[in-house]
Amino acid sequence: MHQRTQSAGLRHRTIDAPAGRLHLVEQGTGPLVLLVHGFPESWYSWRHQLPALAAAGFRAVALDVRGYGRSSRPAAVDAYRMLDLVEDNLALVRALGEEQAVIVGHDWGSNIAAASALLHPDVFRAIALLSVPYAPPGGPRPSDVFGRIGGPEQEFYVSYFQEPGRAEAEIEPDVRGWLAGFYAALSADTMPAGDRPDPHFVTRGHGQLRDRFPVGELPAWLTEDDLDVYAGEFERTGLTGALNRYRSMDRDWEDLAPHRGAPIKQPSLFIGGAQDASTTWMADAIDAFPSTLPALASSHILDGCGHWIQQERPDDVNRLLTGWLASLPD
Repeated sequence: MHQRTQSAGLRHRTIDAPAGRLHLVEQGTGPLVLLVHGFPESWYSWRHQLPALAAAGFRAVALDVRGYGRSSRPAAVDAYRMLDLVEDNLALVRALGEEQAVIVGHDWGSNIAAASALLHPDVFRAIALLSVPYAPPGGPRPSDVFGRIGGPEQEFYVSYFQEPGRAEAEIEPDVRGWLAGFYAALSADTMPAGDRPDPHFVTRGHGQLRDRFPVGELPAWLTEDDLDVYAGEFERTGLTGALNRYRSMDRDWEDLAPHRGAPIKQPSLFIGGAQDASTTWMADAIDAFPSTLPALASSHILDGCGHWIQQERPDDVNRLLTGWLASLPD
């Protein structure tokens, strides 16, 4: 362990990992629960869950995923492949002196958690997925699928993010403003009305994502201080490490091909937002849970909730998480 500080019950640490270093924040004692964030976030996205899980008798640990925050940011795009992120999670469990963990993921963290549980069921004994449902590896090459979404006039945001440097050129001149708009665009209380242009797309040829973001209003869950935390990290690190996750999707498709169609057999939980495109676009994946998540305890869609589920609805998420965790076998 290189670093250890404490503030308001939170313990910050930096551990050695395949990425170089991983920064994590932990609270509480008991069975280990690993919290994995998505894009564009950090360990801070779990600020409401850390104390709640600690109070419920768990050792809650939220990390900065490789490429984010105080964790290492390798230069090579292929350093952000899913197999490497899974190895980071394994290293974290071992560095904390544990043999097993429950893993909880949101957004990209949901995919990272799913791959960790799929590849290492002996270590990751249970899994909770927030916002993004489990879809087994397989299907067509991701870049081909995303390239067809939107048609001749619109480009899907994933394809936009996959081109190195392109999204950075939009975001990095005004990180704080871009993040505010992106968070608002996917929050239930501030997202554009149904008759407005969809913020998941860019107008082909000359558009930017921010052209479709709400302006001038923060969602209720996001204070100016919260936004300062996120913006401060990305202003310091840039966005390339975070965006390289999108640029590794075809590589993941190849790496995980041996697990095509494989279910996750450990105890599981899903929580999504009714106004989140992740749950509506992937409704078929949710419908398939009886076969893809055969040990699913329950699946919940929260009314009036957007994408940032554990921040928009922390009390509901904490209640569902702690209840499920308490039900797991030791």
